[in-house]
Amino acid sequence: MHTSPATLPGTGDAGGMNVVERCQAQALADLGHRVELVTRRSSPDDPDELELLPGVTLRHVDAGPPARLAKSAIDDHIEEFSAGLAKLRPSDVVHSHHWMSGVAALPVAQAWGVPHVQSFHSVAAPPGSPLSAGEPPESPRRVPGEAAVARGSQAVVAISAAEAQTVIDRCGADADRVSIVSPGVDQEMFRPLLPGERCWSCPDENLESWPRGYVLIAARLEPLKGPDLAIQALANVDPEIRPHLVVAGDASSAFAAYEQQLHAMVGELGLVDQVTFVGAQPRTELARLLRGARVVLVPSHSETFGLVALEAAASGTPVIAASAGGLREAVAHGVTGQLMDSRRPEDWALALTRLLMVPGLLDRMSKVSRVHARRFDWGWAAQRLVAVYRQLLVHDG
Repeated sequence: MHTSPATLPGTGDAGGMNVVERCQAQALADLGHRVELVTRRSSPDDPDELELLPGVTLRHVDAGPPARLAKSAIDDHIEEFSAGLAKLRPSDVVHSHHWMSGVAALPVAQAWGVPHVQSFHSVAAPPGSPLSAGEPPESPRRVPGEAAVARGSQAVVAISAAEAQTVIDRCGADADRVSIVSPGVDQEMFRPLLPGERCWSCPDENLESWPRGYVLIAARLEPLKGPDLAIQALANVDPEIRPHLVVAGDASSAFAAYEQQLHAMVGELGLVDQVTFVGAQPRTELARLLRGARVVLVPSHSETFGLVALEAAASGTPVIAASAGGLREAVAHGVTGQLMDSRRPEDWALALTRLLMVPGLLDRMSKVSRVHARRFDWGWAAQRLVAVYRQLLVHDG
């Protein structure tokens, strides 16, 4: 089978694909299928095509200037991306990731006479929703675009039951055409510390200066991800037991000033020596961070799944997460971590204190977390995707 996932918002290289897209492509190739990842050229140096690994080819098409663009500017070039996609060899199935890709690819798939599958990864919040607080204004094309691809695609693949409900209720997708394919986790990369293995330490600091270890938040530095709540929660933990907080993630261009606000908050709360910002980390370094942390915090306002919570589980690290969206599926409440209905820093501090102080609790959660994470496998996810594709091909045939 030959599939072409279209990914218009990509940065123009393999790193521009999100984790789900990259891992799905690799798992499909491992099953013997050919996969072409198609994204916008964002640099003059981007080649027309590049073999990422056996069976997976990355293709760049021209759509707007060959430069990195803010998401708010990319949808001005949807028609150009569609025209570039149409020049490629037809695939058996076109699977679009994100709404802009779907708007561009749906008419191409229709012209080719092949099924179109849509994945969203995120859906626009309703106007006035508190989830959009701090977010830049949505493109006026987004809501109608999401509805058009949700209703016009032969199938919609959601990453969680929470996302499935959103695309049905908010975008008007036919429930009979929606399938849930949960993500997997690389169990070799994300694993617990081995006996005698040295814990992660910040290159610029001495780990011995963190006698109570560290807790971690790994997310883009934007209001939706709630790093401010993580910092405020830390401030409410008794200094006698307070761990260090490591913040891993960079601010996007739309939130250039937000990181400065977080640093200012750290200073105002007197936590300068207890919070370390390490920026975005490559996957291998993120895995080291996760396995060395005592607890991972996921205070997002909304998540379609919350893959970092699953990666933490595979690393044997319990999670405290907001009870939002797919996080309710990624975290087994009271077993692999704690789900929080409250966004009061004091409540998050109490939850963190309990995990740190109840004898044996972290160890018990760590063991079950690894069992929980084994349920999520990229090979299984690829088999589920192939089943969706084959059903469409049989139906069309």
